Parts: sequence; structure tokens; C-alpha cells
Amino acid sequence: MDLLEEAKINNKRKRPFYFKFISLFSVVRGYNIAIMLLAQLLSAIFVFAPNKPVSTVVFDYKLWAILFATTCVVASGYLINHFYDRGKDAINRPLKTKIDTYISQRTKLNSYFFLNFLGLAFGLFVSWRSGLFFSVYIFLIWFYSHKLKRFALTGLFGGAFLTILPFFAIFAYYKNFSEIIFAHATFLFFILLIRELVKDLENLKGDMLFNYETIVIKYGEHFTRMLIVLIILLTLIPIYYLLQFPEIGYMKYYFVIVLFLLTAVGILIWYSKSKERYVFLHNIIKVIIVAGVLSLVLLDTSVIIERILNRLG
Repeated sequence: MDLLEEAKINNKRKRPFYFKFISLFSVVRGYNIAIMLLAQLLSAIFVFAPNKPVSTVVFDYKLWAILFATTCVVASGYLINHFYDRGKDAINRPLKTKIDTYISQRTKLNSYFFLNFLGLAFGLFVSWRSGLFFSVYIFLIWFYSHKLKRFALTGLFGGAFLTILPFFAIFAYYKNFSEIIFAHATFLFFILLIRELVKDLENLKGDMLFNYETIVIKYGEHFTRMLIVLIILLTLIPIYYLLQFPEIGYMKYYFVIVLFLLTAVGILIWYSKSKERYVFLHNIIKVIIVAGVLSLVLLDTSVIIERILNRLG
């Protein structure tokens, strides 16, 4: 071991604990996990179980076991994704990569296995079917990070699919499916596809250097822009469909705003050529997703409950 490597190890050991905590929070994308956890909880209250009292849903220990299982597995997914992508991330996100190095690779891998074990334990606590679901989810995340994300179509659809998959656990738990839930899922899936494509444009340099075959690299930037515009147009279908339901309540204003934002994204993406512009558009998509989570509280659950009662009658 040379003096430079020894100095680096000593510096890591001397770093305060909160540096390591911030680093781990950055690697597991704690902010994304918090939004996902809130989205699952609100969807359980307002979408999947609108006929149950809020207190019954909130104090359901099995629901919280599912939420904790999802949190652990998704956090471990970010860890293994970081492990495979640390080279290209150093090029695409140098500042974040510097923060992520405050903890060692060994600590990250140990955390990965521990979180997967914890997630599986929470899943089995609910039922063996839930445990099987999270086992498959853990494998799919690893397989996506290790292989699938390096190819154009599997990288695009796999990322969006794995993001939306945790909501299937809530759906399976409540066994409640309706046209509104399907339309919401379709809308979210299209938004996630747009986000993945914008990320590919944003990360083009690092992806090329590390031989990732993304849509942008395989088919070109012009084709990717056309594809984003096409998906934006497809997103109008579930939005129009959802606006026909009185159950969405004041959430209709969210979809009206989204129409304007997506129009702006479609126009700006056509003329964007710099990474800074792609980052800006990526942030707009993030705002759409976060606002969509928060707007779930605007759903008119009284209409949903009345419809359920009428069907039962």
C-alpha cells in the first residue's frame, strides 16, 4: 500500500458520522424513497381502500409492513445500481459521486444484503405470497442493474416498470382494481418513460464511455426527441379518460396543469441540446411526479364510496 492510498483510508476513517449518513442517504436516494413511501400510503387511503376509514388504513400493521419492505428493497436497489454505475456516474454526476464516496464499497454492499434481508422479512410477515413478491422484486432489480439497463428497450421499459411495481403490492393487498386505478397507472407509466428518456439524453456522455446501449445512443438524439413527443401525446389519453370521472374531484386541476407542463416539455425538448437544459426538463418531470403524489388527497372519495355502495346494493 503506497502513502497516497494510506492517506485516503485515514481520511475516510476521520470523517464525522454525519458525513457517512449524508453519503448513505445520497446513495439510496432517500428523497425518492420518502416520496415513494408517501405515494404508497396516500394511494392506499384514497385509491385502493377508499371505502375504509382513514384510521383503519393508517393503523394497519400489515400495510406498514409492506411499506417498510418496499422501502428496504428499493433502498437496496439504489445501492446495487450505484455499485454497477459508479463509473459512469462519476462522469455524469461528479458532485453526487464525491458525496457518495464518503462510505466504502464494502459498507454499501453489506447494507445492500442487510436491507434485502430486512425487506424480505417484512414481506414474509404479511404473507408467504408477499414474501415471494419481494423476492422476485429483489431479483428483478439486481438483474436490471447488472444486465438489462445496458440495452435500449429493456433499460427504458425496465426502469419505468420497476418504479411502478411497488404499487402492485398495495393493489394485491387490497385486491381492488378499477378503471381509475388502471388509468392512473398508465399515466404514471408514460410519465416515467418520459423521465427515463430525458435521463438518457442528460447522461449521454457517461453512457457512451461505458458502453451503455440506450435509446439515445442506439437511435440518436433526434429519434429520442420524437419518441418523447410521441409519449407526451399518448399521455393525453389517460388524462382525458380520468377527467371523465367525477371521482377525481379537485385532482382535475392537477391534470390541467400537467397538460401545460407536458406541452412545455415537448416544445423545449425539441430545441434542447445542452445537458443543462436536459437537467431542467428532468426537474420538471420530477415536479410533475411529486405534485401527482400530493394531489392524491384531492380525490373525491365520497363519490368512490357511493359507487361501491351502489354496486353492492
